[in-house]
Amino acid sequence: MNAIETSGLVKVFGDTRAVDGVDLTVPAGTVYGLLGPNGAGKTTTVRMLATLLRPDGGEARVFGHDVRADPNAVRSLVSLTGQYASVDEDLTGTENLVMLARLLGHGRAHARSRAERLLEAFGLTDAAGKQVKHYSGGMRRRLDIAASILNTPKLLFLDEPTTGLDPRSRNQVWDIVRAVVAHGTTVLLTTQYLDEADQLASRIAVIDHGRVIAEGTKGELKASVGVGAVHLRLRDAEQRPSAQRVLADVLGAEVLLDHDPLALTARLSGHATEQAAEVLSRLAREGITVDNFSLGQPSLDEVFLALTDKKKSKNENEEAAA
Repeated sequence: MNAIETSGLVKVFGDTRAVDGVDLTVPAGTVYGLLGPNGAGKTTTVRMLATLLRPDGGEARVFGHDVRADPNAVRSLVSLTGQYASVDEDLTGTENLVMLARLLGHGRAHARSRAERLLEAFGLTDAAGKQVKHYSGGMRRRLDIAASILNTPKLLFLDEPTTGLDPRSRNQVWDIVRAVVAHGTTVLLTTQYLDEADQLASRIAVIDHGRVIAEGTKGELKASVGVGAVHLRLRDAEQRPSAQRVLADVLGAEVLLDHDPLALTARLSGHATEQAAEVLSRLAREGITVDNFSLGQPSLDEVFLALTDKKKSKNENEEAAA
């Protein structure tokens, strides 16, 4: 059985269609990524699936239960961790988990035992007796996820779980997500971080303006925008504009400028090896020195930019035709 199935899911706020006909199929026991920028409709989709918002159109089922007709059954199977930690800052880590476990129906002794096991598993034992207001962002996020699995859910919604975290804390959260899935829980992960989806999700739906504009495995999405990408790192940052022009001329593709002032990336199509060789030859003729050159699949950043550019062009053409 699939964990989630939606067909034509719609949510409207005033004149805005925040979710505009979303179709999803999420296999049980996997991490499924909803990838998109702020305002794309990711959180609204999750809130409908978690029965916090009522859909205005379409259908949605969680493990076979309709979110509108049988919301209580859905709630018994899911847990939601939102974008911001929802624990009480004036309580300690232990007090937060014990309180929530008691609200979920655990006895006093079992609630404390469960809290202690989760604090240990999430690397929070040393901070268990401290007020949460003194926790770092990463510690709060780990505690928040621990609270979400006091009762092990069949489906865990993680809505942008690493927003604002430093790289080390993000890696810790990723390890927790992998461990949760290894114990049989399905995870629906929303994120605007492309590397996060690349690291965790077995399948990804790309959402923009409330619609799914692409769906598939990481490999399928990368293959959909070209056969590969060429990555260059120059010796002289002042030569980057010239190198950008050469890549655009030879490849006829958009050239992406990395945060590194020496780096450039461009997508390849057709005969990748021949195109790459032509790029190197042209750069050498123009006296542009390349310190590092690599040929590989496009990154998810490049995939997302390519897909949203296609969507933007299609919408512009439709408006012009109208």
